[in-house]
Amino acid sequence: MKYPFRMIPAVSICVTMLAATPAFPQSTENDVLQVEAKILLGDVHGRIDHMAIDSKRQRLIVAELGNDTVSVVDLAKHRVIQRITGLREPQGVGYEPSSDTLFVANARDGSVKFFEGDTYKAAGGIDLGSDADNIRIDAAAKRVIIGYGEGGLAVLDSATRNKVQNVALKAHPESFQLDSNSGRIFVNLPNARAVVVVDGTSGKQLASWPMDKGGNFAMAVDRDRNQLLVVFRSPPQLAVFAMTDGKRIAAVDACGDVDDLFIDQKRNRVYVSCGAGFVDVFETSGAAYRRMSRIPTAPGARTSFFAPELDRLLVAVRATSVEPAAILVFRPLP
Repeated sequence: MKYPFRMIPAVSICVTMLAATPAFPQSTENDVLQVEAKILLGDVHGRIDHMAIDSKRQRLIVAELGNDTVSVVDLAKHRVIQRITGLREPQGVGYEPSSDTLFVANARDGSVKFFEGDTYKAAGGIDLGSDADNIRIDAAAKRVIIGYGEGGLAVLDSATRNKVQNVALKAHPESFQLDSNSGRIFVNLPNARAVVVVDGTSGKQLASWPMDKGGNFAMAVDRDRNQLLVVFRSPPQLAVFAMTDGKRIAAVDACGDVDDLFIDQKRNRVYVSCGAGFVDVFETSGAAYRRMSRIPTAPGARTSFFAPELDRLLVAVRATSVEPAAILVFRPLP
C-alpha cells in the first residue's frame, strides 16, 4: 500500500537564526518573549492552522491547511523531518500518547485520519461528515475529542479509534477545552454567540452562556484560578469568566484576528497570538489582567502553541512572496 507521506531531505529545510533574516522581528532586552530561532517549513503555501506536540519525541505537528499537508518538526534539531501529504484541508491535529497515534482532522471532507506516532504510516481513519476541526486529547480517559460539522463533538476511544459518543451542539464548535478538575467541556460557538458547558461523561449540555461580542474563537482554561479565558475578534478583547457560573470577571483589549490563547502558569501570564502580526502578553494578578507587552511577529501569524514542558511559545508564520513559511520559536523571559 502506498501511504500518504514522504520524507523531506534534511538539506532542503534548515533552521535560520533571526539575526540573519531582519524581515522577522528582533527581540530587545525589554521583551518578555525572546525570539530564539526560526524553523523554515520548506515548500508550504497558504493558511497554517492548528498545531500539537509529541512531548516524548519533542516533535511539533503543524496542520498546513492551505497546502493539504502536515509537517513534523524536530524541535531539538530545529528542522522538518517529515511531511504527510494527500490530506484535505487539515485543520486539527492531536497526538495521543497511550496509543502512540497522530490524529488529523480534515475540513474539506470531514475525515479524521490516523497515523502511527513514530513513522507516520497511515493507520486508517473515520468519516465525520463535514468540517472536522479542533482536536483535544483527554489523556487520562484515553479519549480523543473532535469538533466538526454544523454542531457536534465526536468522542473516539484512543485504543480502538472507534467513535463512542457524539455531542450535539447548536453551531459549529471552534476552540473547546477540557477541565480535568470537573470533567466538563467548555465550547466556543461563535456563530451562536455563546459558550456552552457540556458534561464530559454523559455528553449532556449543562449550561449556555450568551456572549455580548462576536468571534469567540480562542479559549483557555485556568484550572488554578477556576477561570475561563475567551478572546473575541469583534471587537478584539480578552475576557475572563468564572467557570462556576459564567460571570464575567475581567476584560481587556487585545490584538486583532486572534486564533490561539495559552496560559503560562509558571509566570502568571497569558499569550494571545493574532493575525494582525502580534503576540499580546498579559500578566495576571488576582482578578486583574494587564497587557505587559505586544510582541511583533508577522501578518497572518495567528496560530501558536505553548509547550510548558519545553518552556517555549511556537508561532506559525505563513509564506509570503518574499519569506517562506516558518515556525518562530520564542523563549519566555525571565
